[in-house]
Amino acid sequence: MSTLVTGIAELATLDPGAGKGPLGLVEDAAVVVSDGVVAWTGPAAGAPDADRRVDVGGRAVIPGFVDSHAHLVFAGDRAAEFEARMSGTPYDGGGIAATVSATRAAGDDELRTRLARLLAEMRAQGTTTVEVKSGYGLTVDDEARALRLAAEVTPETTFLGAHVVPPGVDRADYVALVNGPMLEACAPFARWIDVFCEPASAHAFDGDEARAVLLAGRDRGLELRVHANQLSAGPGVQLAVELDAASADHCTHLTDTDVDALAGGSTVATLLPGVEFSTRSRYPDARRLLDAGVTVALATDCNPGSCFTSSMAFCIALAVREMGMTPAEAVWAATAGGAAALRRTDVGHLRVGARADFAVLDAPSYRHLAYRPGVPLSRALELPVG
Repeated sequence: MSTLVTGIAELATLDPGAGKGPLGLVEDAAVVVSDGVVAWTGPAAGAPDADRRVDVGGRAVIPGFVDSHAHLVFAGDRAAEFEARMSGTPYDGGGIAATVSATRAAGDDELRTRLARLLAEMRAQGTTTVEVKSGYGLTVDDEARALRLAAEVTPETTFLGAHVVPPGVDRADYVALVNGPMLEACAPFARWIDVFCEPASAHAFDGDEARAVLLAGRDRGLELRVHANQLSAGPGVQLAVELDAASADHCTHLTDTDVDALAGGSTVATLLPGVEFSTRSRYPDARRLLDAGVTVALATDCNPGSCFTSSMAFCIALAVREMGMTPAEAVWAATAGGAAALRRTDVGHLRVGARADFAVLDAPSYRHLAYRPGVPLSRALELPVG
């Protein structure tokens, strides 16, 4: 069965060859979907016949958001920590231990229910692809459990046993555990491996430790991602580029050498402005990265501690207001940029052959995502099945 989606005031195909500008905009547009993929896009006046029609009533349509950085398998609440930060307590990653304790104590059903609720919340705001990390178990069994649950809902699962060193555990012993028994238990449920590389934090991992974790994961067949340069300048970004990691995430504190490395490699700089909003920290300089030719993605970093938002639209508005991005650049980063950070070619755009993942906006143009911050304009478009 084919479906004609019509009544589109503005279609962002993310294909410059199909329409105007970098977003490939088509006005008064239509899309034909067949077998779950895009079969045709263009002006509605030239649309081919289809078995059925869906009319979106003069709204804008963009690709579904691709959220390439999220921590969704957890229990507990850290609202008090947020309140303390708003009163001046700096963020250093230490609060992760509270979430670890709550997550270990939770049953599978509780974690599964929370995960499903957050995913539904994301989809209701236009996110159709999401990466989910472990990192709140920090034992062999708890990390494997987190990834098993994540793999039930997304193929983009990331082993983050190297999130922090658990309290009372020797650093060297913990790195050996992550690179040995924990990796073996978690690899069957993971596509990616990640590490929080942050020498400025006593809780995270330095460059040598991060390198050992990433190489062990690569040897086990996992692809690489890095939490890099969030709290201070450090080795994370350059390590990510050297090892051809798909993404270096945060990128808040960058030297000229870091920017040059990103510009000369294939690693995507994934920026997480919700974190800076939630920690009252300095925002990354997206303009500097874009002007250097770096591929930039936006993601939520949805987690219970440093950024408990599931809204990609909110992150787009922050990127425009605080990080020097244009509305078009921010939408590109939240769709095609996220896809690049996951090394996916089937999402993040609406070219022929793409997955039919649409976000429909209660607005006539993508510009309203930044123009009307805090307003729930976007949602995933549910098409008839069968």
